[in-house]
Amino acid sequence: MQALLKFSRAVDGLNAFIGKYVIWLILASTVISAVNAVVRKIFNMSSNAYLEVQWYLFAAAFLLASAYTLLNGEHVKIDVIYHRLSKRTQTWIDVFGFIVFLTPVCVAVLWFGIPFFLQGYRSGEMSSNAGGLIRWPVYIMMPIGFALLLLQGWSELIKRIAFLMGLIEDPTHKKVEKTAEEELAEEIRRLAEAKGKV
Repeated sequence: MQALLKFSRAVDGLNAFIGKYVIWLILASTVISAVNAVVRKIFNMSSNAYLEVQWYLFAAAFLLASAYTLLNGEHVKIDVIYHRLSKRTQTWIDVFGFIVFLTPVCVAVLWFGIPFFLQGYRSGEMSSNAGGLIRWPVYIMMPIGFALLLLQGWSELIKRIAFLMGLIEDPTHKKVEKTAEEELAEEIRRLAEAKGKV
């Protein structure tokens, strides 16, 4: 089990690293969108390439960050009943979900997505829009994103099983760091208390 936990930590580290930097793709998409709008309004010129690259960057951000979202427990859950159950029951539900739902869906997307990317890469498929871009860079995001999500799902599965075996603490418990606002409030409170003592 220790080898599996080591694998889990490696996957967590990989997805944390990717998630930390993928946010810049959203900024790039926003900047391209703004520049495109300004150029179109001022110079009355534009290209579909600008629109498509925004789509490519947003798709990459969404797909590459999905594993990071799962790592941080920020994915969508329907928890009307879930949070009323015991931690052990919640963990068993997670185990069931990772095995029965997440793994087969990710494997199916990889099964169909890899050949789809390879076909687009070999053919040099271009967008049908005038001035459009080559398609394979966005096609490859699907298998990469779902491969990362699959690995993160397995990492979460390993952690849940280790928790059920009593080997680790609750992997869903978030170690919340204080926000800048909370730190500032504490500093103000500390200074006020120090002034009151003088």
